[in-house]
Amino acid sequence: MTADLPVCQVLPELRQHLQSARGAVLCAPPGSGKTTVTPLALRNEPWLAARTIILVEPRRLAARLAAVYMAEQLGEEAGQTVGYQVRFDRRITAATRIEVVTEGILLRRLQQDPELPGVGLVI
Repeated sequence: MTADLPVCQVLPELRQHLQSARGAVLCAPPGSGKTTVTPLALRNEPWLAARTIILVEPRRLAARLAAVYMAEQLGEEAGQTVGYQVRFDRRITAATRIEVVTEGILLRRLQQDPELPGVGLVI
C-alpha cells in the first residue's frame, strides 16, 4: 500500500467511523487512493467478520485494472484475495475478499437478493 497517498491520512478516522456506523462518504480528488488503497486497508477489519467488500467501478476496463493492480500490491494474481467480475469476464474464487464489479453486475446481484449475503461493505 502506498502510504503517501492522500486517502491514507483519513483511513484511521474512516475505520473508527465504520465500526459504529452503517455508512460513510469519502470524497477526494482523482488519484488520491480511494479505489485501490481503501479496500485493501479495510479488508481485515473486525466488523467485516470475514465478509467480502464489493468495489463498484462504472467501466469494465477500470474494474479489471483496479483489481489487477490491487492484487499485484498483495503479490497475487487477480482472483485470489482481490478479484473482479465484469460482463463476460470473471476472476473470483472462494478466497476472494474484495470483488471489483461494474454497476450492472451489482444491480443484478441486488435484484437477485437485496440483502447481499456475505457482503460486509460496498464501496
